[in-house]
Amino acid sequence: MSCLNTLRDIRDAVDDIDIDDLLKLEKVIGEHNHIFIIGNGGSNAIAQHMAIDYTKFLKKRCHAFGDSPRLTCYMNDYGVDNAYKQYLLDFATKNSLVILISSSGESRNIIKCAEFCDTNKLSFVTLTGFEPDNLLRRVYGQKADVDIWVDSKSYGVVECTHEIYLHSVVEN
Repeated sequence: MSCLNTLRDIRDAVDDIDIDDLLKLEKVIGEHNHIFIIGNGGSNAIAQHMAIDYTKFLKKRCHAFGDSPRLTCYMNDYGVDNAYKQYLLDFATKNSLVILISSSGESRNIIKCAEFCDTNKLSFVTLTGFEPDNLLRRVYGQKADVDIWVDSKSYGVVECTHEIYLHSVVEN
């Protein structure tokens, strides 16, 4: 049964969680009161969930770009690759933390956000999977406050593990 294989793969990915990365993530989130969480598709759903929990339980000003009228406006006016970057330009401050989620690590719009963070000296975290030398990690992993990589090529496994990392810092 494939569902049992998926469950086994998720369990293996959770067993491989790097405790040092988890503690660094907890520390950097604790140091910031203004947080943006950005991702595409399922990662955007994770971003929105975590933004709610970080605000509710951690008392952080936390945002995920899930406002569909603004998102479609930004995509139309600035292009898909620049929509999230423009959102950061419009709303992030020098003290903001940006959490970037890309299962493949190849999403151009997420990479442009990492470039924006690096150029503007904003703290940022990367969460990726698939290939260990994906573009986001290769170019920005060493510049990120925390660079989390999940050793799987399955979207479901990578997304579940990303959410476990992000949810682990919430005490409720």
